[in-house]
Amino acid sequence: MAKRTNSGGQNGSHRTLRVGEAIRRRLSEMLARGEIHDPAISSLSITVGEVRVTNDMRIATAYILPLGGEGADEALAAMRKRQGLIRHHIGKALTIRHIPELRFELDDTFDRMDATRKLFQDERIQRDLNKPDTDEESGTE
Repeated sequence: MAKRTNSGGQNGSHRTLRVGEAIRRRLSEMLARGEIHDPAISSLSITVGEVRVTNDMRIATAYILPLGGEGADEALAAMRKRQGLIRHHIGKALTIRHIPELRFELDDTFDRMDATRKLFQDERIQRDLNKPDTDEESGTE
């Protein structure tokens, strides 16, 4: 029987999750130590929220955000510009045969959390959440 693979899914294998976390740690170290020599990067405190690696291990997407969100576009452009150098340093630190292509995106996790929080504060949502469950709605007979 053929084994199914999901080449771009979010639910990666243990290996892709381990590699993603190793890249995230190394990238965070590089940023904290100032190893990436670019004024747009070194002038900001950039956090790396997550690194997602595709199941085929070809692409790693790092989700970054400067603290406070100020200068996000400049930081993103600078990280993309230095992608080759960053990949080289990560490759020296990791013990895998092929280092994935690095891509950088802004981390919108906090924006999504704020939007969700605002949604739950809406009076219509609160009214629906506070409705008592009936036997019909819960599916029991």
